[in-house]
Amino acid sequence: MLEDRTIAAPSATAWPAAYPRGYAVVDVETTGLARDDRIISAAVYRLDARGEVEDHWYTLVNPQRDPGPVWIHGLTSDVLRDAPLFPDVAGEFAARLDGRVLVAHNAVFDWQMIAREYARARREAPVRQRLCTIALSKELRLPLPNHKLESLAAHYGVVQQRAHHALDDARVLAEAFRPILAAAAAGGVRLPLHECRPLTEWSDRPAPRIGQQAGHSSYRPNSWRPARKRPACPYPNPGRYEADKRLKQGMRVAFSGDTSVERDLLEDRATEAGLHVATSLSRLTSLLVTNDPDSGTSKVVKARQYGTPVVDEAAFGQLLADVEAADAAP
Repeated sequence: MLEDRTIAAPSATAWPAAYPRGYAVVDVETTGLARDDRIISAAVYRLDARGEVEDHWYTLVNPQRDPGPVWIHGLTSDVLRDAPLFPDVAGEFAARLDGRVLVAHNAVFDWQMIAREYARARREAPVRQRLCTIALSKELRLPLPNHKLESLAAHYGVVQQRAHHALDDARVLAEAFRPILAAAAAGGVRLPLHECRPLTEWSDRPAPRIGQQAGHSSYRPNSWRPARKRPACPYPNPGRYEADKRLKQGMRVAFSGDTSVERDLLEDRATEAGLHVATSLSRLTSLLVTNDPDSGTSKVVKARQYGTPVVDEAAFGQLLADVEAADAAP
């Protein structure tokens, strides 16, 4: 584990009183992208209320299984064999996050990986809100060619030294976050903060320990949630959702982008309410749920083309509380 402390002088710029009092800029490298993948390294840059760096911390983590795409992150089984297990670093990691907004590039991914590791350790990460720098850059309408970290870094003249190394990625993001936060403050922009809820559903099955198997496909992964196929919606599609009216059982609902509640749980709630959860968007889709209606995702683009109604996650949550029953069969 690595720690360093560097304190910079605070900016004299006027600051919105409603902004958070501190940030934890985080990057994690993992064995893969699925919910049963594991963290193999983590880095945190702690920033004060105005984005000035307070200190940073880095650790390797033994995932107790194959390390996955070594050609991307460079961390082999030999490198990770003697690294601490996640429960061994969970306390120090938590101390770095405590009382701060978690900041990451594609924050929902980093948060869910962290939350799952804490659930495995039978603990809870002390994070209540997260901020995605992709969402913030969209909010500020930065002229970026794409939403990669390297593009955000280049926009602010930040030089990347070791891509896909947690410590350097966190450093790059922290350096890019400082001016983007200052720009938001100067413009009085409302930060796109999302709630972080701890994940609690967990079933553990043994997987081969690190070094025991050679290939990424040779291990039997843990299962974050019980394997099941979502049942087909038993109700006919009543058509599109209309503003200021109730949802109706059978409506086809699609989701796009980052959500405060884990996507699977949100989809489960929709299914339990009698809605049809669609994996793609078509002319038959009744409603698209997204917190970023200005994004260029394929679902958002198609929603514009088809005139599909769009609501954010908060509005959808309210609609779920009062879903109209499907028409009785004749």
